[in-house]
Amino acid sequence: MASPSEDLARAYEAVGDLIAEIRPEQWKAPTPCTEWNVREVVDHLVGMDLVFVALIESGPMPDRGADRLGDDPVGAWRASSASLRAAFSRPGVLERSYAGPMGSATGAERLQIRLYDLLAHGWDLAQATGIPVRVPEDLAERSLAFALVQLSPQPRTGRFAEPQLVEESAPAIDRLAAFLGRSVLPQR
Repeated sequence: MASPSEDLARAYEAVGDLIAEIRPEQWKAPTPCTEWNVREVVDHLVGMDLVFVALIESGPMPDRGADRLGDDPVGAWRASSASLRAAFSRPGVLERSYAGPMGSATGAERLQIRLYDLLAHGWDLAQATGIPVRVPEDLAERSLAFALVQLSPQPRTGRFAEPQLVEESAPAIDRLAAFLGRSVLPQR
């Protein structure tokens, strides 16, 4: 079984491969996150990377309304993901506890939270662009298992829609997306 840091690296590789393939005309395409287009989803991913880095390093939080992508969305993605992976790979980070807006959690728990958000938005980008997100099944299964335990007792208002129905035989990434409120079409 892969370590949490290896899981994170694999997720960033899968989603990063998709982001690198986004064509210029696709950046304004709508996504399953109805309030965001493709560019805004990637901007959210970059912003959340920076939030998690600031949380881990006790640094200042990034501006919420800033455009973090500029003229090089793929470069901004690569830089933020490299920063986050470096922050999570430092000794002791996974064991320490970090206070955040939703309460305290260990670095390992924060990594898992980042992971399910990353995978779900990778799924969103795949739906919007038609570019497959090649998330390893074992990685999506572990992320779904964590999200089920972590989110089931919490209110969803303002964070996620209610879980949607999905075939039990659907890939884990689809079941994760459905649990986080996305409508998943039946398999053909």
